[in-house]
Amino acid sequence: MRHALCYLAALFALSGCASLSADGGQDGVRRLVHERAGPAAPARASVAALLAQPLSAENAVSIALLNNRGLQASYAELGIAEADLVQAGRLSNPAFTFGRLRGGDGVDIERKLMLPVIGLLTMPLTRALEQRRYEQAQLRAAAEVLRVADETRRAWYGAVAAGQTAHYMEQVQSAAEAGAELARRMLEAGNWSALQQAREQAFLADAVGQLARARQAQVAEREKLIRLMGLSGAQTGFVLPERLPDLPAAPRTIGNAEEQAMANRLDILMAQKELAGLATSLGLTRATRFVNLLDVSYLHNSEAGGARATGYEISLEIPLFDFGGVRVARAEATYMQALQRAAAGAIDARSQVRLSYVAYHSAYGVARHYRDQVVPLKKRISDEQLLRYNGMLISVFELLADAREQVASVNAAIEAQRDFWIADSALQAAMTGAAGQH
Repeated sequence: MRHALCYLAALFALSGCASLSADGGQDGVRRLVHERAGPAAPARASVAALLAQPLSAENAVSIALLNNRGLQASYAELGIAEADLVQAGRLSNPAFTFGRLRGGDGVDIERKLMLPVIGLLTMPLTRALEQRRYEQAQLRAAAEVLRVADETRRAWYGAVAAGQTAHYMEQVQSAAEAGAELARRMLEAGNWSALQQAREQAFLADAVGQLARARQAQVAEREKLIRLMGLSGAQTGFVLPERLPDLPAAPRTIGNAEEQAMANRLDILMAQKELAGLATSLGLTRATRFVNLLDVSYLHNSEAGGARATGYEISLEIPLFDFGGVRVARAEATYMQALQRAAAGAIDARSQVRLSYVAYHSAYGVARHYRDQVVPLKKRISDEQLLRYNGMLISVFELLADAREQVASVNAAIEAQRDFWIADSALQAAMTGAAGQH
């Protein structure tokens, strides 16, 4: 009995060796993110330093990863999972019972030290289960990092495009004001009809409305970016570039995109970890279906006459009414449920990758069409009209009318360029598993 107690005490000591990591498991998250999207954020980046210069898309992502409160909450969830893992490697504390009874013959003393043997026997399975849950938590945290990065990048493109549109509409309104004023003077001089003057005034009224909408969209897109970066107060006064980045020379080509996505997507890896964890849990349930309570107690009692008695006591649950079949059936059904969800998730993931890849190339084609065909053609028409005006072949109002026709084309070109960069971010998200949030 003494040797058995020494053995159990050694196991207790070994079970207490596991400890929490210094960073709460974030190092593993950074590694997962780095493998899929490069460095998550500068190790010693300063939010103030990044905001002190015109904000680029990557700097906006860095600020969000450093400052986003929802992301910090996901790191706390990772810490909870790590605590559960460490706890699974430690046995429950032994229970000590002390009893003292006074009778006619004196005092009886009872001492009992109870050890949870079933916890010791099932510890390998339990720890393996919690290890997989911890790895799932790391994958969830990494997926949250990629999701925040993707949303921030999209918000940056939206905010820059909205600012670019608002600036262009300010120029349109200025031109419309000049045309309306000239039309008013021409009407007063009797050189123009009321109908022609009304058309110029209507264009001005429409330009004022479009500018108001453009400014509202600019504020809304900027606030979305501010929320993602977790900024407040004076931090919200950052400066964005005046224009979107230029289109790349050619769109990206990804060979075997579906296969790459299946290997890299974090949601697929999480589903695999869940299935492995449920399989372990199912094995644990089957192993303990008949006996899930087994405690061993060491007894050391003193009787009133001074005699001492030592021994042991075993507590064993008797499977008289519940043979554990229901628990096993539930565990099996849970496993099959997760298996079907994982299969459905894989089908959805493949579809997302295909759709995102086609949308990316389509958006590039549309943006390039506006860049290489529509906008240059409109500019050439404008240049020709300006030459005709300089030659006194057309009036200033015909020149202004031509400028009005360019408004829709320029705005469409800005939107096409914005949509390409958003599609580029969406494709990256589809390849890593962050696309399910959109």
